[in-house]
Amino acid sequence: MSTIIEQADRRTFLKTTSGLVAGLALGGPLAEAMAKAAESAAYSIPLGVYAAYDKADFLRKSGCAYIEESVAGFLIPEGGDAGYEKNLTQLRQEHFPIKSYVILLPASLKTLGPEANHEAILQRTDTVLKRAKECGSQFVVFGSGASRIIPEGFDRAKAKAQHIELTQKMAPLAEKYGVTIAVEPLNRGETNFINSLAEGVEIVDAVKSPKVKLLCDIYHMLKEDEPATEIIKYGKHIVHCHIAEKAKRTPPGVAGDDFRAYLGALKKIGYKGGLSIECFVYTDFEKEAKRGVEVLKQQLSEV
Repeated sequence: MSTIIEQADRRTFLKTTSGLVAGLALGGPLAEAMAKAAESAAYSIPLGVYAAYDKADFLRKSGCAYIEESVAGFLIPEGGDAGYEKNLTQLRQEHFPIKSYVILLPASLKTLGPEANHEAILQRTDTVLKRAKECGSQFVVFGSGASRIIPEGFDRAKAKAQHIELTQKMAPLAEKYGVTIAVEPLNRGETNFINSLAEGVEIVDAVKSPKVKLLCDIYHMLKEDEPATEIIKYGKHIVHCHIAEKAKRTPPGVAGDDFRAYLGALKKIGYKGGLSIECFVYTDFEKEAKRGVEVLKQQLSEV
């Protein structure tokens, strides 16, 4: 008797599953319903804010998943090694992750031009990546616009070759420590080199390292009138994102910028990395940062 029942159950199972597979394959009502459900699912990604680490507890309570710090503020502070150890102790006590660090290089360290100083940059980068690993961080952002300005009259092709050569030397350090260097295109108001995602990808492609990837900064894209479709075009290279409003680099919600086209592009490429509000001046940090996170969550849910 049990054999007969088992055979009947098996036939029922096969009939049911074959119907499901057929419905999906032929685009039947079930497939359409599942597709609509997938489209209507709210899009969300981890959000963070660039700030000093003493804002960590506030940002956690404001709905952030992480904080973004600066190299000079946290990893190589004015207090030297003792200052870094103090920061590291605070990080371990607070248990709120630092996902990434901005401003890898000061303006005094040039990546290109007649004053290029690759040896000093590599020494600094080694320390930065080593400490980023100790902190459990994923990325170091390689923007540093003032360090990569091509001097007037200097050959542009030579400058590009210098910058690529440096980044190729940085790549093994990133691989050694397991921390990704995120190349950041910046608007032409800050530098005259690497001003678009396409130009950033040229560096990434030339270096050919799994630990040298692309950062997408929606603020800089807006300043350069770079369309959201560029995110889709170069999506496979993007590992981290920044955002701010176009006019005065304010947090979302101050001027009321609509970022949904860019957020929709991130959704289309299946981006699941972090999105950091990166602003340098606030009228009221706590009020504006919290509001910025709320606005981003709302716009993400609507794309």
